[in-house]
Amino acid sequence: MSHQLPDVQANRPDVTVGLSQVGVTGVEKLVKVARDGKRPIVLMADFSVFVDLPANRKGADMSRNMQVIDETLESAVSEPTYRVEDVCGDAAERLLEKHEYTSTAEVRMTAELMTRERTPASDLGTQGTATIIASAVATEEGTREEIGARVTGMTVCPCSQGMSTARAKDKLQDLGVDDEVIAEFLDAVPQPGHSQRGHATLTVTSDGSPDVDLLDVIDIARDAMSARIYNLAKRPDEDHMTYHAHANAKFVEDCVRSMAESVVDRFDHLPDDAVIHMKQSNDESIHQHNAHAEREVAMEQLRSEIVLSR
Repeated sequence: MSHQLPDVQANRPDVTVGLSQVGVTGVEKLVKVARDGKRPIVLMADFSVFVDLPANRKGADMSRNMQVIDETLESAVSEPTYRVEDVCGDAAERLLEKHEYTSTAEVRMTAELMTRERTPASDLGTQGTATIIASAVATEEGTREEIGARVTGMTVCPCSQGMSTARAKDKLQDLGVDDEVIAEFLDAVPQPGHSQRGHATLTVTSDGSPDVDLLDVIDIARDAMSARIYNLAKRPDEDHMTYHAHANAKFVEDCVRSMAESVVDRFDHLPDDAVIHMKQSNDESIHQHNAHAEREVAMEQLRSEIVLSR
């Protein structure tokens, strides 16, 4: 003899307050990223899945959510996808369909992407790492998807470098070196400044899948800092990275502005309502705090600001 179990989740809660996000985090799935003429890249992806919850409902049916997540993700990852953000979008739309009380469904994904590259001076093969960031929010009005990456690089403080340059100039003048020679030397040999490991994050959000190449996003974020860094570095590579970082000293604010300029130059085809999120965080070497700068802006506004700055 069987009996129907009560649906406690559908009961009225003691405190009737709506919740914007209820769901699960840390759901791990393999995702295959397709490449034309090459074997797909396999990612170990970490998913977070949420729905909103009205004030008159006690719970969000976690077991049902997990079933939908598993069904959706297993279906999505069974074949290679060209855009990981579409996996998030499919899952968010299915969540919206399965929960009649829900008005918004959100799926987020992160994964580590390994790319092959060459060291800058010794030209040796190595691998680079970037964290892929993808998400989607589905509502009755449609689905907006986000794609981007977080990368690591190197920055050098212009203020610290300026003080070193002034000290070097004074010393050379004391030694009787001609001012013209001093200027030529300091232009050719950047002076020391304290350096940081920098973390650049760039994402693009639009209706449907953003029309950008993930590798281009990664390049923009890496090149916004003073210099790229590499997992493998022989002495010529170390010299190359150190020199170029000091020849391109940047504040944390400069890095975000460099990203902004490159986004407009390379992604000018994006619609006006596409949202660009740029973030730079530096692990300070001579302070116990870190430096941070960030901007989230619609593409239309970013274009106008870049045009005015030129």
